[in-house]
Amino acid sequence: MSKELPRTAKGRRTRAAIVDAAASMMYTHGVAGTTLDDVLAASETGKSQLYHYFSDKSDLVEAVIARQLERVLAAQPRLAHIDSLEDIDAWAAEIVRNHEQPGGPFSCPLGSLAAELKNDAAFVPSLHAAFRRWERPLEQGLRRMIDRGELDVSTDPAATAATLIASLQGGMLIARIAGDVHPLRDTLDAAVAAVRRRRTRH
Repeated sequence: MSKELPRTAKGRRTRAAIVDAAASMMYTHGVAGTTLDDVLAASETGKSQLYHYFSDKSDLVEAVIARQLERVLAAQPRLAHIDSLEDIDAWAAEIVRNHEQPGGPFSCPLGSLAAELKNDAAFVPSLHAAFRRWERPLEQGLRRMIDRGELDVSTDPAATAATLIASLQGGMLIARIAGDVHPLRDTLDAAVAAVRRRRTRH
């Protein structure tokens, strides 16, 4: 059961330190490979502090899901300004740039959690909500384009946004296996091109 967020600035800092440490360790070692003792050591906090803010490890994992979503959105600032096909192009290009250095990262903090926890019914609702939150700016931008007559009215904005994010996740996985950014770039290019084909002719 989730506990209330701390009311004091010090409490918020302590809780954030625990969540940030857990998020970093779970991204690197996985949820199963991260113990609460590991998190305590990394965050330099005590057991009483951890249990003051979190009921158990599952409660902490829920907070990590939310934190990783924040990291994903912060790394994609163009998502907040999706209002045209050119904006979607720029968003996709920004993602590719973030992964262009040799060896990647080719990994997504939220996607990594989802891959590990996808069969755990306790976390599926939170993961689903996090991905929907990620898709929403794309969906809203696509809906505005449809309303303005720039995209065919048969376009499903929610499904199209979900396809763009799914293409990103799949492209990232193949890029990681290949050790090369090109599969990610090619997959995103194909997904964006599919949206462009929905453009109306004026």
